[in-house]
Amino acid sequence: MAQAAGPAAGSPAPVAKGVSAPGADLAKLGAAGTKTFHSPKEHGVRKALTAAQGKAAASATVQGGETVAAGNPDLGLVLDAKAISAHGVELKTQVLSSPGATLRVTYNWGDGTTDGADAAPGQEVSLKHSYAELGEYNVKVTVTDAANQAEVVNELPLSTVGSDFTPYAPTRLLDTRTGTGAPMGMVQAYSSAKVKIAGNGKIPANVTAVALNVTATNTYNPGHVTVYPGGTTRPTTSNLNFEANQTVPNMVVVPVGKDGTIELYNGSWTAVDLIADITGYFTHSAASGYTPMTPVRAVDTRAGQGAPQGQVPGRGTIGVQLGGWYVPANATAVALNVTATNPREDGHLTAYPSGQQAPNTSNVNFKAKQTVANSAIVPVGPDGKVNVFNGAWAGTDVIVDVVGYYSPDSSGAYMSVAPSRRLDTRSWGYGPMDARNYIWMNISHGEPGIAGYILNTTVTNTRTDGFLSVAPDPNTPDQYHNGTENEVARPTASTLNWAAGKTVPNLVQASSGGVNGVVDFWNQSWDTTDLIVDMFGYYETK
Repeated sequence: MAQAAGPAAGSPAPVAKGVSAPGADLAKLGAAGTKTFHSPKEHGVRKALTAAQGKAAASATVQGGETVAAGNPDLGLVLDAKAISAHGVELKTQVLSSPGATLRVTYNWGDGTTDGADAAPGQEVSLKHSYAELGEYNVKVTVTDAANQAEVVNELPLSTVGSDFTPYAPTRLLDTRTGTGAPMGMVQAYSSAKVKIAGNGKIPANVTAVALNVTATNTYNPGHVTVYPGGTTRPTTSNLNFEANQTVPNMVVVPVGKDGTIELYNGSWTAVDLIADITGYFTHSAASGYTPMTPVRAVDTRAGQGAPQGQVPGRGTIGVQLGGWYVPANATAVALNVTATNPREDGHLTAYPSGQQAPNTSNVNFKAKQTVANSAIVPVGPDGKVNVFNGAWAGTDVIVDVVGYYSPDSSGAYMSVAPSRRLDTRSWGYGPMDARNYIWMNISHGEPGIAGYILNTTVTNTRTDGFLSVAPDPNTPDQYHNGTENEVARPTASTLNWAAGKTVPNLVQASSGGVNGVVDFWNQSWDTTDLIVDMFGYYETK
């Protein structure tokens, strides 16, 4: 999150408007429609307990070399499980038995942990379990009837539904100008380009989602781009908005369709060229989880912070030490906001891991004298550094803010939700955002384990230059409703920068602030602006 200029002194005291109702439990939305798991009674294996040998042997039979107790012939288990969170499952065990038996049910969750419960014949026992690491597990459930010296074991293979991140060297997957990833030629009005993701290059076939920088260029009229899973119904949300004669990028995290593709829809009435650069992907296997941070500035070339003071020269590169300083040394990727300001001519910035040549991808596109910010998910080099390349032929100042990181020790797993519009001030009934004020939004208040959100913010109908800040709010919805909220400190970092009259989008990986789950959106300009907030997913630690 970067800003080119801080808030001016003498700002009026903010009087916040709010979006109170989150609409539905966020974890339930993310886990809705996920796979269920079932193991019938017939899969159970019955055997006699060791103590049954001898005295009870006369009443036992032998099956497949195992001694099977004759008592309580109805003993058995039916297992049904479903995902309830990124890391968690709920297992319902139907305990079958002859009447009057005293039973004990034990659980081996397949991760080295166990549980136990007493049960009566016909009882359904429901337990919840959270796995520390994502993956596939074999759960073993045993019901024991000590009086009849019998037990039955039933097993249930299951898997978690959250997704971990794997960084990928920045690579261009789509460029309609050159025929990369799709037939050469502009994407026609109100049509889509389909891009293969699963199995493309070193991307695995079991990929669940992908992190891309999407760029619209050669635009002739205003429009928008919507990125969505291949083979699904296109949502009504958008990922980036553009005007005529603009080149506009934005970061996108999008699920991959069952056919292994994504689609990029051109919502303009004229054709446009589209570009998509990958920097990482998600799978259900344990890899790197996400940890959101309070935004911290790592580089500001205007002040000599984190890099030599002075503009990055044309075709020049700066190295940014992040691993071991701002993020853990074992971080595999970082979530950044990269800003170009005071550029002397048109150009672009490319952020990429150290130890390799600058790729032919881009993260920020700018025009002379323009301040432009864009989110980026960037793999970290082996020395903990990220490089930023100035693709212009003249200098520009560069600002880099760190908003989060991915690492093997982080437990925030990605969960997708159906894209939804959480706020549109053009139609919500309270008018545009007031100058120097904020809107608070209840996204997941009271839900433990929600670490952060994947949002797309767009400002439009902007009346003067400004920037948007996004930060967690320490107040609860009840405090706002009761008029007992505490004053909220005005953030000094920004998510996106705009010029008067422009429509500007940017991805936000916003922190939930913990269980509070309330996020503030600040209009840091001196006039009103409209704000649109779309939600695409979240990170969950449980």
